[in-house]
Amino acid sequence: MKITEYVETLAREGELLADQAERAGTDALVPTCPEWRVADLLRHTGAVHRWAAGFVREGLVERVPFPEPPELAGAELLAWFREGHAELVRTLAEAPEGVACFTFLPTAPPSPLAFWARRQAHETTVHRFDAESARGTAFSEVAPEFAEDGVDELLTGFHARPGSRVRTEEPRVLRVRAADTGAVWTVHLSKEPARTVRGDTGEEPHCEVTGEASWLYAALWNRLPLSGPGVRGDESLARLWQDSAGI
Repeated sequence: MKITEYVETLAREGELLADQAERAGTDALVPTCPEWRVADLLRHTGAVHRWAAGFVREGLVERVPFPEPPELAGAELLAWFREGHAELVRTLAEAPEGVACFTFLPTAPPSPLAFWARRQAHETTVHRFDAESARGTAFSEVAPEFAEDGVDELLTGFHARPGSRVRTEEPRVLRVRAADTGAVWTVHLSKEPARTVRGDTGEEPHCEVTGEASWLYAALWNRLPLSGPGVRGDESLARLWQDSAGI
């Protein structure tokens, strides 16, 4: 995907998140994040938006802590979220393509600007799911190509890091297939961080998960159950994912 496409997605998803959060109310519980209320969701995502914008805007090459979100509520908190989201969109849209700054995943797009545009588009979309869950509504549609990209970021990026808790005592192979886009990932699980190869390696998987890219996106990010007819083989690997794959 192009940087402009990520930024457009970020803009749309952030506005939708704020709208859903406002409709739910900042005191509403967030079922997909059981310890959170909508206010926590807005504070977290708003802080992440400001954190990300700072790296790009200031060209920071070292990691800095998240900014401390203010203790706001109600309309003031929503306004604070919208302000930070709009500033992030402007920062990414106006940044020079060659900006040098900190990034944090082992596999990433070809430039820091592409990394942050991609990361924040997915960050915001997943948390938009959370805002919709607070209202008890079905998740709004996600384009298949964008969903595929989010699965790829999760498997080849987040769960390749040393902090990933998705590990098995004995080597196991998990295969993930997007039925609508044709994308395939082969995930090698062991006592070490997962090693994901794009494509079907020909190995016999212990468990295979197949579904439309949008379902895989929500399920692998633990916003929907990773279960049902799309899960075949050793279902304990799907349960392991749900129990330990939280980011």
